This record gives sequence, C-alpha cells and structure tokens, in this order.
Amino acid sequence: MKVVNPSSICAPVGLYSHGIVAPAAGQWLHVAGQVGVLPDGTVAEGFEAQARAAWQNLLAILRDAGMGVEHLVKVNSYLVEASHLPLLGKVRAEFQQSARPASTLVVVKALARPEWLYEVDAVAFKP
Repeated sequence: MKVVNPSSICAPVGLYSHGIVAPAAGQWLHVAGQVGVLPDGTVAEGFEAQARAAWQNLLAILRDAGMGVEHLVKVNSYLVEASHLPLLGKVRAEFQQSARPASTLVVVKALARPEWLYEVDAVAFKP
C-alpha cells in the first residue's frame, strides 16, 4: 500500500495519512462499528477503557481475517465528548503503532446506546 500525503497541503495533524492507495488485487475487510463492550457483554467503565475495548475488538476482527493494523486503510472514530480527544490519541498510538491509515474523527451528540462513549469502524486491505 502507498501512503499519500501531498506536500502541497498541510501535513496530517495526528495519527493518520491523508490517503492510502491499495493495489488492485487483494482482500478487503469492512469492519462494522466497534464499541467498548467486553467479551462478556458488559460495557467497559469510562472513556479510556471503552476506547481500549473497542480497539481490542477491532484488532480481534483483523486477526480473525488474517490481517493486522498495518492493513488498515481507513478508520472512522466517533466521540460523544471532544474533551476525550487526548485520551483517544493515547489509545490509538498504543494500538496503531506506526500504522497511519486515512482517518476521520467526528464528535457526535450520542451513539446508539447512552452508555457508549466511543465507536470505531474501519476498512482494511491485504494485498
């Protein structure tokens, strides 16, 4: 995959790339929104724990498909409070390592359930 960060526009501000070019042949994985629900079905306590659980769920899906964070091409994150952005940056850095997928971050009024504080969905590609 090729990272696209043109020098003619501002460099990415955060843990992402402006664009990713994927080769024609390969395997695509579209991951539904993952929230901070633990394997036993309970909701993790607090924003950071929910973000970690959501990323653990995302990575479990990637692993099950034979992929890793290096295969992420697009990540969408949804927060219910902008003040949680620094904590999200910390969690993403831990899970993404050096991967810099194209990313979108949206602060929303609410998610599907009132106890959910964060949701992430993604697209991955493996050549």
